Amino acid sequence: MTLPIRRILGFLRRETVLCVAVVLAIASAFVVPPSADYLGYIDWDTLALLFSLMAVMKGYQQIGIFARLSDALLQRVATTRGMVMVLVFLPFFLSMVVTNDVSLITFVPFALVVLRMAGWERLIVPTVILQTIAANLGSMLTPMGNPQNLYLYAQSGMGFGELVALTLPYVAVSGIVLAAVIGVGLRRPKPVQGVSVDVHVCRRRSLVGCTGGFVLCLLAIFGLVPPWTVAALAAVTLLVVNRRVLASVDYALLATFVAFFIFIGNMGNIGPFRDLLAVMLEGRVQIVSVLASQVVSNVPAALLLSGFTDDWSGLIVGCNLGGLGTLIASMASLISYKMVAREYPQRRGRYLLWFTIANLALLALLLMISAVL
Repeated sequence: MTLPIRRILGFLRRETVLCVAVVLAIASAFVVPPSADYLGYIDWDTLALLFSLMAVMKGYQQIGIFARLSDALLQRVATTRGMVMVLVFLPFFLSMVVTNDVSLITFVPFALVVLRMAGWERLIVPTVILQTIAANLGSMLTPMGNPQNLYLYAQSGMGFGELVALTLPYVAVSGIVLAAVIGVGLRRPKPVQGVSVDVHVCRRRSLVGCTGGFVLCLLAIFGLVPPWTVAALAAVTLLVVNRRVLASVDYALLATFVAFFIFIGNMGNIGPFRDLLAVMLEGRVQIVSVLASQVVSNVPAALLLSGFTDDWSGLIVGCNLGGLGTLIASMASLISYKMVAREYPQRRGRYLLWFTIANLALLALLLMISAVL
């Protein structure tokens, strides 16, 4: 196999969702020919906010602030139960502000190192599974917790407090369940010595810059600053002071959004398709969102279904709960799996089995709670 073909196949594997989105956009263009209307399909404010948040979080990652926080907390635990609690609830709480994928990219490798150093590699599979669930459900609480929330929050016109009130019961129950699972699973905790991970010291100027950028992102989310002003400022600043962070932004995700915007816009102009999807969603937005997420993952599901319903509450809850279930229900879940599979290939089958069981069990519980609410 030639090198160009290997590179193409590698790109297709890495960016499957982007490739599918582009194919759908191109196919829909044969039905609705390209025109200036395409520009109106795209939610430019969401793209600007998403870019800004990703840039800021990449900056935080680069200066090692999350690793320093994790290391400081781990110095205060003395048992396996405390160690796993810290490793799981770090992504749970921080995903509310740094997004679920950034949480997993940061804390899963950290957990692998910590558990190896502590001599508890047997806990790697359950810990990483719980970390993944924690990041996916903790991120549900806020607009900046994950890409679909950021988009749906902007589209719905909800207030920040309204979104938090909608998602808080599910996040609270999830936190209680995670703590209970750890408590029961490690009901006889073993002592561990303080584990210290070597992390580089961040520069105060870099920390101040990232924090200032995050504050601007929050102001844009609250509608106090134009999102494109924040994006332009972030791009220009990074171009001058830190091009490595600028280059590390997930542009494939931004391109995926653009492709889906075009596809959804075109499909919305096809009467029979629009009417069929509207009928399917009538009174069933939440469950359709959950089911669609199992097949295409929750970000594309949110983008697709948002064009055909105004039940924003059902869509937000459904797409977030839909991140539970299959491995592809939330693309962030693939991050954890790939890290474990790379470091411990012999544990892939066990990981997939228990990941699926744990996700489906929690999904069923949260759906029952949703029915009561």
